[in-house]
Amino acid sequence: MTPALEGILETALYAEDLDRAEAFYGELLGLQRITRAGNRHVFFRCGAGILLIFNPAETIKPPPAGAALPVPPHGTTGKGHMCFRVAAQALDAWKEKLGAAGVPIEADIRWPNGARSFYFRDPAGNSLECAEPGLWAID
Repeated sequence: MTPALEGILETALYAEDLDRAEAFYGELLGLQRITRAGNRHVFFRCGAGILLIFNPAETIKPPPAGAALPVPPHGTTGKGHMCFRVAAQALDAWKEKLGAAGVPIEADIRWPNGARSFYFRDPAGNSLECAEPGLWAID
């Protein structure tokens, strides 16, 4: 029997303007930048996981012959989604911080299980969510 997957190590979103993405995720959201490779990608630490922001125009290109890291081409069309885990008591503070920075909140939802989350967008139009951990609590 194959062992269970342990969790999600990294999540990827795509943004054509990496300067704006880096400012949004690094400065506004306060994520620690790990690395940036020109106009190809910028990576951030987020808790125990890693958030990868790729420029889709660059990651769709195949790696050059003999590349040291021959990562296959990848990308997506349309806007992506990811959700940040935020303590229930910190949700309102995050809404205030985003609002003060001019980032509109699109929805604030109380889910059927009682958990709360809210949605907003990054500069590339990706849908982001902040949710209390109980949103996906196991019964």
